Amino acid sequence: MVNPAGCQPLTNTTTMSYRLFLTYFLLCITSPILAQRVISDAKIVYKIDLPPERAQMDAMQEGSTLTQYMRGQLSRIDMDFNIVKYTYLINSKEETLTTLIDQHGNKYLIRASKGQYEKELKQYENVQFKDQPETRQIAGYTCKKTIGTMPDGVTTFEVYYTPDLVPENRHYNRRFANLKGIPLEFEIVTKTGSKMRVIATKVELYPIPASYFDIPKTGYKVVSPEELKNMQ
Repeated sequence: MVNPAGCQPLTNTTTMSYRLFLTYFLLCITSPILAQRVISDAKIVYKIDLPPERAQMDAMQEGSTLTQYMRGQLSRIDMDFNIVKYTYLINSKEETLTTLIDQHGNKYLIRASKGQYEKELKQYENVQFKDQPETRQIAGYTCKKTIGTMPDGVTTFEVYYTPDLVPENRHYNRRFANLKGIPLEFEIVTKTGSKMRVIATKVELYPIPASYFDIPKTGYKVVSPEELKNMQ
């Protein structure tokens, strides 16, 4: 075999070595891209670590969980505190949010207006994330630490996310619209300023049934946020 410049002939061994080097080089520069996976369907189960003051006050909430479901433009979040359960049904395409509350068998359904949906979405779209050097293994994934800062510039929360999984619908959870991956551990700032820590225990990637995102037609009393607040 003669090279294109007409110099010394290339041996078969030299040619094979060159091809192996080229293949290795291409794999090295493309492996980060290949490792990243865009997902449309997923189920992620998290355990909830309550703030110390809440855990001491109510031992009945021990073992609380959060489960995140996603399917295309549909999202569902179940927060189970044992004594009360919250379900959030989000349709990003139609820009709707429905909240279901089950408290000791008393069931309530709240529909957010489009204006409320857009207001909350805009608030979280202005959250700024700043990556930190720390990493952590969570549910089988290497996660990067990042600090989220709310639009007030004061309130912050810690997140560990995996860049290997990227949501097709970045509004599946408005809190993480600007995050460059799926959060597998994060803090939730409560109304009192304390923080709950949410840690993934299982990540399942499979087609989620559409029925998971159906809004119940019976069994729930439809109320406004104001009515629910007065009842409480």
